[in-house]
Amino acid sequence: MKHILISACLLGQACRYDGQSKTYAAIENLWHMPDVTLIPFCPEQGGGLPTPRPASEQQGDRVVTETGADVTEEYERGADQALRLARLYSCTWAVLKEKSPSCGSGEIYDGTFSRTLTAGDGVTAARLKAAGIRVVGEKHLQPLLAALRHVGV
Repeated sequence: MKHILISACLLGQACRYDGQSKTYAAIENLWHMPDVTLIPFCPEQGGGLPTPRPASEQQGDRVVTETGADVTEEYERGADQALRLARLYSCTWAVLKEKSPSCGSGEIYDGTFSRTLTAGDGVTAARLKAAGIRVVGEKHLQPLLAALRHVGV
């Protein structure tokens, strides 16, 4: 059995900052694969933030809400919890919500709250990658699906 950590919002849990979820049809393919168990987790909730909550973006080493509150500690705590869960279930892959200051992988919002993207990783994505866990966004599932079908994880 292969365990994959996944952003809970991608499975329909209303845990995003705006109280919504972001489901994607491609996740269904992953969900129904034999010998694959998805481990849902929202690092922002896991770090103690409420839902809904003000939008946040990274500004240097800090994570700040659009109202100016520093929520770096909560994001760090959520990343720690995500890594703990991934290790508990021996996850070697994670599917995380793209562009998020927590889960974004390779591209996140630039900290200006102007919806401008920049290269970078969210706090949780960076923590998981540093621990050797392969992280993909929800729109980049094909390589993961192919690896699961042909090579294993």
